[in-house]
Amino acid sequence: MKKEIITKTQGSLLTALCVGLKLFLVSDNIHAKESFETSPETKDYSFAEAAIESITGDVYSDKAAANWQDLSYNNLFSKGWNKPWVSPPNGGGGAPRQGWMNAYDGVFYRLSITTFGWQHGNSGDSYTGGLTSYTPLNQRHEIQTEIPIASSTGANGQTNFGDFKITPRVILSESKNTTQSFNLTFRTPTGSSINGNSVASITPQYNFWHNSWKGLVVRGGAGFAIPYAGDISKAGARSTFDANLAVGYYFTPHNAVPFGDMVWYVSTNLSQPIDNRAPTSKTFVSLTPGFRSHVGDNWYLLGAVEVPVTSNPAYDYQVMGGIMKVY
Repeated sequence: MKKEIITKTQGSLLTALCVGLKLFLVSDNIHAKESFETSPETKDYSFAEAAIESITGDVYSDKAAANWQDLSYNNLFSKGWNKPWVSPPNGGGGAPRQGWMNAYDGVFYRLSITTFGWQHGNSGDSYTGGLTSYTPLNQRHEIQTEIPIASSTGANGQTNFGDFKITPRVILSESKNTTQSFNLTFRTPTGSSINGNSVASITPQYNFWHNSWKGLVVRGGAGFAIPYAGDISKAGARSTFDANLAVGYYFTPHNAVPFGDMVWYVSTNLSQPIDNRAPTSKTFVSLTPGFRSHVGDNWYLLGAVEVPVTSNPAYDYQVMGGIMKVY
């Protein structure tokens, strides 16, 4: 039964990658068909001016929305770098561009989220807690930081700081219906190998987000995690190919608090070791049903449960929660 699930899941993820590739190839045509008839301001900003305006300025009003513009692969190095980031419009179906737990982002945000995770396994329960922030610098570039405040492993009962991560992100293309982005995550060995940390790695990753029909959103992507320094052997780190496909549907409008922007989704994650640092290379596949809700004043509540579907996983299930503030 599990082999059938894995086979179907891997097929779905391959389909997602094909969708992403298709978006890559037709992005310019998408932009031509979906562009907004707006009158953005013509002022060119310096990098510092654009960053300050992106971080502290008005990015959510109707006036700011007029400064949003289509971006494409063709003008990747010439357009958007000298303009402040503004919150992009809802997709063609009306769904907002938002983030979900245990799913790839795809789009840019200006927010911070505190997260908590509880893993239940045969060798004991493990806990994680952290703070993730998204800081846009202009329409093409933002920085994501992940501060792992606590990492506790059930097998030894020790709680330590985790591995700090910083991720430069670049918008490859963005239209009303679709956003494509590229992430390059740098993981630093600030934690302890006892908790599976103290690893330096680099993770290049392609993300996409799409909405063209009602509240249905499809997002995902693929990439590689490559450890290169730190306590790699002690932490059990491997080079992996990773992929994600998530599908969700929005049921309520933004102002229907405390159930505004209510979305229910299922996220599928695949991780396949691709090096020989261990005698076996077990494929890991999990399913994560989750939700997100606007509870008022741009505060959001998020929750999800990750369930591995491959044999002999490191844990039975993981419960995740988050409190988010968009500012």
